[in-house]
Amino acid sequence: MSKLTTIILTKNEERNIELAIKSAAFSDQIIVVDAKSSDKTQELAIKFGAEVISDDYKNFSKQREAGLRQAKGDFVFYLDADERISPKLKEEIENVLKDEFALEVYKIGRQNIYFWKYKWPNIAKLERLFKKDALKGWRGEIHESPMYDGKVGELSGLIIHYTHNDLTSMTNKTIEWSQVEAQIRIDAKHPAMTWWRFPRVMVPAFFNYYILQKGYKLGTAGFIESMFQAFSTFITYAKLWEMQNKDRKT
Repeated sequence: MSKLTTIILTKNEERNIELAIKSAAFSDQIIVVDAKSSDKTQELAIKFGAEVISDDYKNFSKQREAGLRQAKGDFVFYLDADERISPKLKEEIENVLKDEFALEVYKIGRQNIYFWKYKWPNIAKLERLFKKDALKGWRGEIHESPMYDGKVGELSGLIIHYTHNDLTSMTNKTIEWSQVEAQIRIDAKHPAMTWWRFPRVMVPAFFNYYILQKGYKLGTAGFIESMFQAFSTFITYAKLWEMQNKDRKT
């Protein structure tokens, strides 16, 4: 039977880390890759049996690769602190570990839960389980993607993702990451922001979540989340506008 390393990325996740680790307790090794948390994340991670790597990571790709370098398992599974491995997914992963003909990569559905109880209608499939030797690394600063060799399969069990649980944390996180998102656009020589570019990016963001992803099925919660995605897009591009104007003055 193959060995499994679960890698959990954290920064100030003291509210989530215990349940994340417990959902991955069947792993042979659990590594928490922490981006210099200022709360009790690292202390709690060690308490619940995880190994901790700590550094001032500049992006998620480097954070994921740091965990990969320390992984001892034949397979690696990536989990975020606000995610949980469902019982069905646990069973499927264990079956993969027993399978001598297992594939190199597996996509897994992630069920987003908003405000602790609203299940988002759209379920994205993400590459999260890899044979360690097949995973070559990660690219991208925020919306990172894996680089790997080999065949890809799918598991039917779900990752349960408790995201956007309250408006305060949602807004704080949006403001925090808008600087990074805007800098990526600055580096890509994004055209100067003007008023008409804002609805041009905000309306598709709302349409994607409310219509294409069927957020309307959740009633008020779906409308709030779709509007928040448009707002989040606005904040990123407003920050871009601010940075562009600052550059012009210097």
